[in-house]
Amino acid sequence: MSMQCELQAAPLLSAAHPALADPWELAINASGDVVMAVLTETRGPAYRLPGAAMAILPDGSFSGAITSGCVEADLILNASDVRNTGDVRVLRYGEGSTFIDIRLPCGGGIEVMLFPLLDVEVLGKLAKARKLRRPVSLQISKSGRLTLGPITETKNDAHGFALGFEPPLQFLTFGAGPEASVFAALVEGLGYEQQLVSHDAMTLASTRASGNKCRELTNLSELFALQIDARTAAVLFYHDHDYEPEIIKHLLSTPAFYIGAQGSRATQRSRLQRLEEIGVSLNRSSRVRGPIGVIPSSRDPKSLAVSVLAEIMAAGSQVSKASEQPNLKKECCL
Repeated sequence: MSMQCELQAAPLLSAAHPALADPWELAINASGDVVMAVLTETRGPAYRLPGAAMAILPDGSFSGAITSGCVEADLILNASDVRNTGDVRVLRYGEGSTFIDIRLPCGGGIEVMLFPLLDVEVLGKLAKARKLRRPVSLQISKSGRLTLGPITETKNDAHGFALGFEPPLQFLTFGAGPEASVFAALVEGLGYEQQLVSHDAMTLASTRASGNKCRELTNLSELFALQIDARTAAVLFYHDHDYEPEIIKHLLSTPAFYIGAQGSRATQRSRLQRLEEIGVSLNRSSRVRGPIGVIPSSRDPKSLAVSVLAEIMAAGSQVSKASEQPNLKKECCL
């Protein structure tokens, strides 16, 4: 009889599902005896990409996930052996595996490396780099030792396994009205860094009341205080489009991967013309998306927010790691 994709309840570390928690964060904060499980290879269809990880504690609690419950229970059992022996263990599941009682419904195969965590100080440096939004790679040797270096592709290499950490997407929401507030609440509710920037008192009040991050824009010079990198999406939700040109002009001077503004096709044509009038060439303004969203002519604030977020996530998946920072080797050294 094959094992079902269900994981018996273990002690929860937070109110969130453990698969959504950051395993590397747990590994730093745990008191000791952490075993890491890292997905190093997939063959055929797989639920997660190489680099997915779990941090497993002695009591069976964990954070992160390798599949969707298909192998996690077995990994927790194997983690106990790894903890006792101190050895690295590489396990194969699904296609090409000797475990006939553990099936992957997707039909593919995966390889998972388990190792006792010995280099907590390296994870401390990793945490610092991630907090500073610096792209880095965690090199996992074949003996389970960790080093930090410039970002590379996540893959097996001659030294073991290289795991690249890109800065997560972050969002800047500009505008006034429910569209801006709803979008800010959506992305922040999903756990992304977000800041709504507005001149409008009602928009700011409703955003604060929802517990979402916002700041008042009283002078255009305040735009220079915003932290914008190549993993930043900036969205404008204005009905009075006179507020847009100078904000967009500033955004076009940044490496933001996505700049979009609400409005019709006619509004977009007018927007580009206004930008040209203040010295922004058509070549530069071509970065500005409009109309925005994957649902044409969406007018409800909630459906518009989902529509725009879907477009941003698709664009974000195409962002190249190589273009994120100009001097990776220098920046990863902490």
